[in-house]
Amino acid sequence: MKLSTKGRYAVMAMVDLAHYTSEFSKPVSLADVAERQEISLSYLEQLFGKLRRKGLVKSVRGPGGGYLLSRDSNELRISDIIMAVDEQLTATRCKPNTAEGCRDDKSRCITHDLWQELTNQIYLYLNSISLADVCERRILGSSGLQMETVGQDPAVAAQ
Repeated sequence: MKLSTKGRYAVMAMVDLAHYTSEFSKPVSLADVAERQEISLSYLEQLFGKLRRKGLVKSVRGPGGGYLLSRDSNELRISDIIMAVDEQLTATRCKPNTAEGCRDDKSRCITHDLWQELTNQIYLYLNSISLADVCERRILGSSGLQMETVGQDPAVAAQ
């Protein structure tokens, strides 16, 4: 399973929006977000249209306008952002929300439950993280340690 740019860029832009609205308490223009995050403005406009329709952001028109979070960043889950831009969180080959399997006879493959549980775990993980958690860098866990030790002698990595 691979998260597409749609989901990744939506999360990046929402973290940027949360950071700048909390710092300056005023709407943030998508042009500023696009520049800081190096994302196409037209692509961000499409994503923010979906985020607005799902109630995650609100737009402010006119001079000094832009976007604001619709609620506190502690209340916005990463899973909500990804799902708002129509990103599928699934590790199975099966059609989402159906009983049909991925095999020619519409049955489920022998590893279906494995991939379905992985999908559930990914959703639970992303649902456990708020936008504020990302902004305040509270999610590092052991991933930083693991990335630093790749390719190192196990005795050196253990120190």
